[in-house]
Amino acid sequence: MTLSIANHHASLPIAYRLYLPRDWINDRSRRAKAHVPRAIRFKTKPQIALEQIRAALLAGVAPGVVLMDASYGSNSALRQALTELGLCYVAAIVSSVKVRPVRKDDPKPPRVSVEALALSLPKHAWRTITWREGTNEKLQSRFARVRVRVAPIRGEARFAEETLLIEWPKGEAAPTKFWLATVDQNMSFRGLVDITKLRWRIERDYHDLKQEIGLGHYEGRGWSGFHHHGTLSIAAYGFLISERERIPPQHHIPPLGSKNLPFPVVIDPAAPPIRPRRHVPNSIATIHRLLAVAIATTLLRCQCCARRFARNRRRNL
Repeated sequence: MTLSIANHHASLPIAYRLYLPRDWINDRSRRAKAHVPRAIRFKTKPQIALEQIRAALLAGVAPGVVLMDASYGSNSALRQALTELGLCYVAAIVSSVKVRPVRKDDPKPPRVSVEALALSLPKHAWRTITWREGTNEKLQSRFARVRVRVAPIRGEARFAEETLLIEWPKGEAAPTKFWLATVDQNMSFRGLVDITKLRWRIERDYHDLKQEIGLGHYEGRGWSGFHHHGTLSIAAYGFLISERERIPPQHHIPPLGSKNLPFPVVIDPAAPPIRPRRHVPNSIATIHRLLAVAIATTLLRCQCCARRFARNRRRNL
């Protein structure tokens, strides 16, 4: 489980913890083999997430809008706790969550699922919104937003008004995604969609973290080893992000990304470019390889076969 801070340029995990299911926690033999500390007790994923957020606030991390996927966002206790902490959120929810639409002429409208509410909206409630450039084309979809109150079977009165954001892509038979948001209701429609879709940045960077840096390569069975490996991987990733920010913007790269990326120019066939295929020069993958090669060129021997490098060969790795 991770808690990340993010903006449109990068994201970085600031909390990382292994989730253990109840049957694992209650198995003394497995706990002993994995050296799980005695203080670790069973907690649900939303409970752990709330602990991580509280710890981040205590550590002085600047508060922002909390983005959650449906496994966390559908948990009403977590959403309420975030509100009590003074935090805004945009929480993905499942289609079965019950709400009451806020209507001036009807103080207590019928209790319906968010999917049923979405299907009942008139055509003019939907807008096509573009939120960013994709790899090959602009990313856009149809959205609607409605002011609602969450209406569980019990405790409905404790929930304040919030915004229900709905996505219904063109060509789909029904709405596909739903979010509850407590951000400023005067925020522009596009601004709301933009901040909601910021989760792609975290998911994309987490993929780099696992594949390029090796976060997902741990094969041990120990509690301490797992978290030690995660800490070093995240620290390395943070360093790569800081290095990437030192590289000037590549103005020659077209805005539609990989579809029109240029190939590196081969000046010397004996020393081809670091990454001899189309690439983004300041991507994590490219910077990772640049740093690896820079380190390798300082070595006297190959780390695989222990053969001694010739001086000119070390320069052309």
